[in-house]
Amino acid sequence: MQGAANHFRPVLLVRGFFACACLATLLLAAPARAQSPEKSTPAELKKDTQGQALKPGQTLRSDVDIALVNVTVTDPYSRLVTGLEMENFRVFEDNVEQEIVHFSSEDVPISIGVIFDLSGSMSNKVDKAREAALQFFKTANPQDEFFLVSFNERAELSSVFTSSVEDLQTSMLFTKARGRTALVDAIYLGLSQVRGAHHAKRALLIISDGGDNHSRYSERDIKRLVRESDCQLYAIGIFDPYGNRGRTPEELRGPSLLTEMTEMTGGRTFSVENLNDLPDIAAKIGMELRNQYVLGYHPSNRTHDSRWRKIKVKLRAPRGLPPLSVFARTGYYAPSR
Repeated sequence: MQGAANHFRPVLLVRGFFACACLATLLLAAPARAQSPEKSTPAELKKDTQGQALKPGQTLRSDVDIALVNVTVTDPYSRLVTGLEMENFRVFEDNVEQEIVHFSSEDVPISIGVIFDLSGSMSNKVDKAREAALQFFKTANPQDEFFLVSFNERAELSSVFTSSVEDLQTSMLFTKARGRTALVDAIYLGLSQVRGAHHAKRALLIISDGGDNHSRYSERDIKRLVRESDCQLYAIGIFDPYGNRGRTPEELRGPSLLTEMTEMTGGRTFSVENLNDLPDIAAKIGMELRNQYVLGYHPSNRTHDSRWRKIKVKLRAPRGLPPLSVFARTGYYAPSR
C-alpha cells in the first residue's frame, strides 16, 4: 500500500518505539453481523455457534451478542499510533466498563463509497479533488470494493460496487462541476447503497467544500440514518474562509455538519486549505481504514429495547508516551425485541 507524503508519515508504537499506522472507527454489531478478525482472540470467540472457525471479515451468527469497536489512536501531531495491546484499552457502555474479549489489528476487505461533490462551488477545485479520489482508490486491496456517488443539485449513483479502479477513474473523467449542492441527499444515497455491501466493514469518504442548499432530506434525517448505520464516515472538507461562504444557514452549517457526522461514526473530517494537499490527505485516510484496532465485548446490558447506548473508549497508555487521542464511534442502538 502506498503511503502518504512525508508530512503525513504515520507513527508506530511497538513497546515504546514509533513507526506506522492505525485508525478509529466503530463498527457496532447489534446481536450479530459483526466482523471478526482473529488475532489475539480467545478460543471461544474464534468459532461461531456451529463450531466453525471464523476468518477475518466473516460475520458472526445472529444469536451471538458482540459489539466490535474500531479504534484510532493518534499522537499530539495527529500521527497514527499502532502496536498497542488489548490491555492498553478500556471500553465503557453507558458509563459501565465492559470486559474486552476480542482484540485485533488485522487488515480486512472493505466496502467503500466515495461521495463526490460536483456542485458549481467546486469548479476551481474539482481537478485536485478528482486526483485525491484516485489516490484514495490506489490504496485499495484486491478484495476491496468501491462505489461512486456524485452530486450537485441532485445525487446520483455514478458507479455501482466494483473492484476495478479503472472503471471508477473512467466514471470521474468527464464530469464537470455546476449547479447547486445536495450534500445531505448524496450522503443519504451513499448510506442506502452501502447496505448492499459484500463486506462487513463499510465506510464512506465524502469529498466536498461543504454547505447544502438543495437537499430534500434534512439534517435530522441524515443524522438519524448515520447513527443507525454500521458505516464509518470520513470527509475531506475543502472549505472556503467563513466570510466567503454562502449566506444561507445550510451553507454556513456545512463544515460543522460534516464534522458532527464523521465523529459520530469514529471517523474524522480533514479540512484542506491548500488544494495540493488533497491527494496526501486522501492517502492518509486510506491508510487509516486499513490499519485499525478492533475491540470486542459482550454488552453487559442485554436488554433489547432499541435505545441508544453510549460508547467511550479510554487508554491505559504505556509509560513514556506523549498524550494520545482516541477516536471511536459514540454509540449504537440496541437491538429491538
